[in-house]
Formats: sequence, C-alpha cells, structure tokens
Amino acid sequence: MSAVFIPAPLRSYTGGRSRVTAGGATVAAVLAELDRQYAGIRFRMIDEQDAIRPHIKIFVNQEQARRLDAPVAAGDEVIILTALSGG
Repeated sequence: MSAVFIPAPLRSYTGGRSRVTAGGATVAAVLAELDRQYAGIRFRMIDEQDAIRPHIKIFVNQEQARRLDAPVAAGDEVIILTALSGG
C-alpha cells in the first residue's frame, strides 16, 4: 500500500480526507484502486484517451510521473496536485 495525498478539489470523493491509501504496482493501478474505493475520482484525473489530464500532476516520491505506467512500490508516497485556474 502507498500513501496517496489528495488535493482539496478532489476531497469530496474521499469524504474530505487529504490522505488515503491504495495499492498498485503502477500509477494506473493506484488510480484504479482509488476509483474502486472512491467511485468517480479517476475520471477527474485521467481523460478519455487514458492520459493524465493537463491540469493534474502526479508525483511518486517527489518525482513527477508523466505516464500511467510509472512504477509505484509499496510504501511509496503518491502526491496528486491540481493546477489553479481562474481569472
């Protein structure tokens, strides 16, 4: 299992929790597990072409994961960030 830090805009899916846990050997697997636990959260991060949405950044142990097949090991820290927008 990995610790996953959830940004404020997505916490409505996790019941307000900023930190949850999920297992998986890749970013894709971790996000799939999150979606099993918190239905609908994956679609907010991944588009219809199965790519990370442009306004989402995912880090594994402080290194940006640019692809869904980026490896994740048990005990890794996964941080999800959303870009701020507006005007």
